[in-house]
Amino acid sequence: MDAIRGIGFDLDHTLAIDNHLERVCFLRLLRSVASRGGRSLGTLADEIDSVDRLLARQRIGAITIDETVRLFVAERGLTGSDWFVETFRKMAVESVEEFVVPLPGVEQTMEELQKRGIQVAVLTNGWDPLQKRKAEQAGFHGQVLVCSEIAERKPAAKAFERLLRALGTDPRQTCYVGDDPRDDVAGAEQAGLQAVWVDWEGREYPADLPPPAHTIHTLVELLAVVPQCARAS
Repeated sequence: MDAIRGIGFDLDHTLAIDNHLERVCFLRLLRSVASRGGRSLGTLADEIDSVDRLLARQRIGAITIDETVRLFVAERGLTGSDWFVETFRKMAVESVEEFVVPLPGVEQTMEELQKRGIQVAVLTNGWDPLQKRKAEQAGFHGQVLVCSEIAERKPAAKAFERLLRALGTDPRQTCYVGDDPRDDVAGAEQAGLQAVWVDWEGREYPADLPPPAHTIHTLVELLAVVPQCARAS
């Protein structure tokens, strides 16, 4: 790996897992929907399927989180969804401590990278302030770029350009660490960054993508990938 001056990190499934936080918050919101005369879609499995389909659209950027909540409410026969939007947002952020679990080695890795003089930042799809609160819970206290705030989404090159500006580094002096082969690894490499794939779940890498140059299975393995000599002179 070329000398690294800056590292960007994905958040979900790279620094922490959230145990379906948003899904659970939507299911909890059902009580408020029912109390206001909203209809049920059927079984709990039906409700989960509906929520997961909406969240899948939100996660690829087809709809915002506010639009996701409004569609959720409309599917159940209610209007006047602004109250539900604010309630969901508040509930999700307040649920971070309950649901979000840091993956092993986050603080150790960040401390060592700081000692080496390497700049770090998070670039994450999702919405603010939820993702920033998740990063804090994961033990990351640096700059967090959230797609809803910067109006760019991975794997778009412009999202990684925003990361480079935040880090103050050139593409070849920068690597991006993430678990998603397309959004994180392929997206970073297409933007000219070096990429590291985090495979702590033992997954198969997509056959239609070039294999990653670097693969780690725990975050602390990153310290062996990034040379000790990376400190800027």
